[in-house]
Amino acid sequence: MYKFAVYLLVSLIVLVFVLPFFYTVSPYELNPLKILTSPSFEHLFGTDRLGRDNLARILEGGQTSLIIGFLAASISSLIGLFIGINAGYFKGNIDKTITIMIDLFLTFPTFFLLLALVSYIQASSVILIIVISITGWMGMARLIRSESFAIGNKPYIKILKLSNVSTMKIIFKYFAPLLAPIFLISFTFGVGGSILAESGLSFLGLGINPPQMSWGSLLSDGKSVIDIAWWVSFFPGLMIFLVTFCLIQISDFLQGKFNTKEIQST
Repeated sequence: MYKFAVYLLVSLIVLVFVLPFFYTVSPYELNPLKILTSPSFEHLFGTDRLGRDNLARILEGGQTSLIIGFLAASISSLIGLFIGINAGYFKGNIDKTITIMIDLFLTFPTFFLLLALVSYIQASSVILIIVISITGWMGMARLIRSESFAIGNKPYIKILKLSNVSTMKIIFKYFAPLLAPIFLISFTFGVGGSILAESGLSFLGLGINPPQMSWGSLLSDGKSVIDIAWWVSFFPGLMIFLVTFCLIQISDFLQGKFNTKEIQST
């Protein structure tokens, strides 16, 4: 299942970013003669309520969703990594302050925090990346902090500190390799979560605004005609499902592999 998920995810990403060079139908071209046309050889995914080609729009919207998902997850993961390592390495008051800050952020449900932030800001791809990053780093920080705390208590780390080895060298040479599996697992979950967050906001009309599009906004566009044109919402929804499913399968595999190595090492 893991290999299938990897191949499928890579195929979807390649299709979304490469196929538009060959499938040159405009996602913005209106055609009043082909409103809500069902899937056919001419329009593989049908057309929407303005006669626009659904496949072209899904490819265009997919680029937006995937870029936001991967960039937001990268930024939030790096923020969580930085904060978590600092808490676990320095301990004491720094750890207490960071733990209180994490708990404070976790007090608010993440999606409602997203809604609150986006409702006061004019949404765009850059704004969504920033907002999702700000609200998505806590899980990574807690995991990294917990593991860093355990690594920091190992005898050889204490010896390195007593030997006045630089903090940066200890972190990059000794902490980073041990934290890499946790980082990768959390990052893959983060990408799926970021794509779902963007899709949810766009579905509610608080995300990507026309003429830009994302899978979430395309899903939202089709809800008013779902009873007569299922394909308008079905295909963007299917893309969101497939990408998040693949990421979850990859995360589960990495987690299982990491847990097996931990058991063998003990």
